[in-house]
Amino acid sequence: MRALQDLARTLLESGEVKVVIGYEAGPRGVRAAFVTAPAEVGRLVFDPRCVQNLAAYLSPRRPHIKRLGRPAVVVKGCDARAVAGLIREAQLAREEVVLIGVGCGGVYADPAAGGPLTAANVAAGCVGCTARAPNLRDHLVGEVPSAPPAGEGLDTQVEALLALPMAERLAFWKREFDKCVRCHACRQACPLCVCERCIADLTQPRWIESSAHARGNLAWNLTRAQHLAGRCAGCGACERACPEGIPLMLLNRFLARVAEATFDHRVSDDPSVPAPIGAFRKGDAQEFIV
Repeated sequence: MRALQDLARTLLESGEVKVVIGYEAGPRGVRAAFVTAPAEVGRLVFDPRCVQNLAAYLSPRRPHIKRLGRPAVVVKGCDARAVAGLIREAQLAREEVVLIGVGCGGVYADPAAGGPLTAANVAAGCVGCTARAPNLRDHLVGEVPSAPPAGEGLDTQVEALLALPMAERLAFWKREFDKCVRCHACRQACPLCVCERCIADLTQPRWIESSAHARGNLAWNLTRAQHLAGRCAGCGACERACPEGIPLMLLNRFLARVAEATFDHRVSDDPSVPAPIGAFRKGDAQEFIV
C-alpha cells in the first residue's frame, strides 16, 4: 500500500515518531513489523492477511516496545477499540501514540489464506462488523471498503450454542476447556490483558490452579472471559493465538451481548465512553449484589 508507506516515511523523517508498527510479509501470511528508518517503509503492507491486533504492543506490559520511542501504529476498526480501551483505563495517554487508521473490509479466518475475501474464508468476527474505518485515528489511508462477505458470524454461532440444552452446552465447554494446556497465549495476544501480575500467576493466595486439568482450566478460561466483559474489542487475537483452537470468541461475544442487554453498553473506539466496570449509574439493576 503506497499511501501507507509514504505516510510512514513522512512521520519518521519529520521525527514525529520513532517507530512505525505495522505489517510485513512473513513466512506464513504477515507478521508485525517495527520500522525505525525511512528507508525501510517498503516493508509495510496491508491486506486481509493482517489479522493481528497491533494495539497489543501499546500495553504497559511491554516496556521494551516503549523504549523504541513514540510509535505510530496501524489500526483496523477493532484495533482502534482496543486502543480506546487502553486510554479509557489509563494504560495509555492519547498523545503518546499516532494512530494510522486503515480501511478494512474484513480479514481471513486463516491468515495463510489468499485470493478474494469470501463468505467461506472471512473471519467470523468480521461478519456484521460496521467499523470499516476507525474513528479514533490521526490519519486514514486506503479506500474504505464495503461490508465484509456475509458468512457465518459469531452471533449465529452463539445462538446455535444457546439453543442447546444446558447439559449439552456444559459438555461442549468441558470438551473445549479440556484441550487447554495453560500456555496463556490468549493472555499474551490480548491488548487488554494489562495486569502487571495476572490472577493466574498469584500463589499467595492461589486463586486459580496452575495445572492443566479440568478444574484449573475452567477457572482460568471463565475468569479471563469475565475480565473482558464490556471490554473485549472483538479482534479475535486470543482465539487465533490458542494452539488448541478453543473457540474463545464465543465466550467473549456472549458476554458482550450480556453487557449490552444489562448496561446498554457496546465497546466503541471512543475512549470517553466508560465501560460498565468503570462507571456507576443509579439506574443499574445491581442483580449481581443479590
